[in-house]
Amino acid sequence: MAFVGLVNFSLLSTLRTVKSTPTEKCLSVTYISIPQYVAARTFIKDDTMSRYFDALETRSGDQRAHDLAVALPQQIARAKALPGYAAALAEIDPMTVKNVAALKNLPVLRKSLLGNAQANLSPLGGYADLTRAGITHVFQSPGPVYEPGSSCNDWFRFGRVLHAAGIGQNDILHNCFSYHLTPAGIMFESGARAVGAKILPAGIGQTELQVRAAVDIGTTAYAGTPDYLKVILDKAEEMGENLKITRASVGGGALFPSLRQEYADRGILCLQGYGTADLGSIGYESEAMDGMIIDEGVIVEIVTPGTGNPVTPGDVGEVVVTTLNPDYPLIRFATGDLSALLPGQSPCGRTNIRIRGWMGRADQTAKIKGMFVRPEQVAALVARHDEVSKARVVATRDGEMDVMTVRIESTAGDFGGYGKTVAETLKLKGVVEIVTPGSLPNDGIVIEDQRKYE
Repeated sequence: MAFVGLVNFSLLSTLRTVKSTPTEKCLSVTYISIPQYVAARTFIKDDTMSRYFDALETRSGDQRAHDLAVALPQQIARAKALPGYAAALAEIDPMTVKNVAALKNLPVLRKSLLGNAQANLSPLGGYADLTRAGITHVFQSPGPVYEPGSSCNDWFRFGRVLHAAGIGQNDILHNCFSYHLTPAGIMFESGARAVGAKILPAGIGQTELQVRAAVDIGTTAYAGTPDYLKVILDKAEEMGENLKITRASVGGGALFPSLRQEYADRGILCLQGYGTADLGSIGYESEAMDGMIIDEGVIVEIVTPGTGNPVTPGDVGEVVVTTLNPDYPLIRFATGDLSALLPGQSPCGRTNIRIRGWMGRADQTAKIKGMFVRPEQVAALVARHDEVSKARVVATRDGEMDVMTVRIESTAGDFGGYGKTVAETLKLKGVVEIVTPGSLPNDGIVIEDQRKYE
């Protein structure tokens, strides 16, 4: 189990300092939510970047426990007041939930339950109040599942992630996360604003134009999936162009050691962030590259997959997260991701607990090319064609790129229409292989991840 605390409540009504120039300050008194305290503030810096994003990162264990004992009961009370949690938390007294140990008595919320609730009570299933001023956007993830969000005040808390990667006010961030329906693009854009960086809202695709923009504008940092940076660099090399990118913050897929080394050989420090559309930032790497440090705005537990029972510290289990964001108080939200706690503290000096990073999925869901592929999507693919009896998605690597192969048992032989159905149901293009009925293994696996993460 693990926990993080937040800033003292005395800081809620605080004098916020907003940077306008290196020598000028704009002051305003603002009431801000606890997890957004850090996100909303802006550093007054000289040209030398502070080592830490804020003082929260180096708090003592006693201070963390004190802060959590204040923040957690209030968050449980917020959740209990929402229709989505009314039944599940009906018998829970928020004042009895002051630490991580007390969380194990609360039910786990799974994404499938969230999706079902949204189908019955549109658009957010009673788990968030869309009238709150802090919510400015609604996003869609595969399912579909809808998530509230905001482009203001670093709502998703990715400023901390970028700061740890050495990205700051002297940088122009080449943001290659999608801005279409999903929140990843805005997550990193608002994070970039929090650290004072400029942004090129590049999204994905049109790689030649991306290179042209990177050269003309002089982008110095990258945010996107681990694979796509290599695509841009290779295209730049092909075009005879030299890019100025020296820092990268990546997510949405595994960063394989060989790819990280390739970037290092090209003069780029590449660090990972870990988050979800529902929760925002969960963890991040620092320059120590020794596990992922848990974000200051969430509480993380590692539990036995499919349960809410904490594993022995150090054992692999499912990542379950409680967010302290008052706009979207998710309590014990099961990510479906596997990880494990690391002992001790990071050599970089940050004192929060660490996890080993993303170690696969607790279910058969796989993230391929930065997109989740779920068993229910494979079932939808099979249902689209009467002659198809079974399908199996296989995730592999070709060099440093993800490859998705879809093996389809069909009596129709080499039918060219399957590729279109694959793209429509799985939201990704892949290699389609037609196999004879009965030839796929009878092992219950519909998504087979053959990639190696070590």
